[in-house]
Amino acid sequence: MSSHLRAQHFTNAGVTNFYYSFVFLPREKRQAIEAVYAFARRSDDAADSSPSPEEAERELARCRRDIDRCYAELPGPSNKDFTPELAALAEAVHRFNIPREHFEELFRGIEMDLRLMRYRTFEDLSLYCYRVASTIGLISIEIFGYKNPRIRKYAANLGMALQLVNILRDIESDAQRGRVYLPEEDLERFSVRPESFLDAKPSGRYRDLMEFEVQRAKSYFALARQSLPPEDRRSMIAAEIMGALYWRLLKRIEQKGYNVFGERIRLPKPLKFWIALSVYAGAEWQ
Repeated sequence: MSSHLRAQHFTNAGVTNFYYSFVFLPREKRQAIEAVYAFARRSDDAADSSPSPEEAERELARCRRDIDRCYAELPGPSNKDFTPELAALAEAVHRFNIPREHFEELFRGIEMDLRLMRYRTFEDLSLYCYRVASTIGLISIEIFGYKNPRIRKYAANLGMALQLVNILRDIESDAQRGRVYLPEEDLERFSVRPESFLDAKPSGRYRDLMEFEVQRAKSYFALARQSLPPEDRRSMIAAEIMGALYWRLLKRIEQKGYNVFGERIRLPKPLKFWIALSVYAGAEWQ
């Protein structure tokens, strides 16, 4: 089975925003980024889908062992017991020289999800966002290729922006799982009780809280744009498409009056494709 077929076999990218970002990548890079994304989803599922904290810890330990193996060897005739998922990931980390430290930081972020249900300050939350989202950006730029090392700031800031949008969009579903990612200091400032998210009737100055958080997310989008070196703009086209899609999601949250309860806020598939095509053609998405 080819690497391309292996990657398509185990990733759900076709039904996510990621698909529309990856579609214009050259085949080799698309295979690699899909392998990384699928592994990140599997690792994240250890925290979100395991029936118990003990099982989550065991699954995360298995993910760590798999990364050990990816960096130790390449799949081949002598080690046919590589799963298709692991084979594609091993090929990616070796072909694109992906620093292992980014995967280690990702694991630390997932461990935070296993142990913390609340974040006291934005500084606390930003560490979590960096670990679970900015690290994926830092891995991705190694696959995309770049000339200017300043691109790392772009990847880190864009990852922060995307994760903050996820947090705002998923307030209700996260609360149902016992997690509230908005900093406690912000909730207190705007007199919003986190328990009120469960019945879709947020208390206090909820609208002011959301306006504040949306502006924070926008500030990271702006920092990302400021950090994108002109010489690397074309190689970052997949990241730019992702940024454009999440920017539009953020705008939709605003347009709905910050009502993120009930049906999950999504972008229609035709709109996603139009956004992707527009950015690929050189349109400015902000």
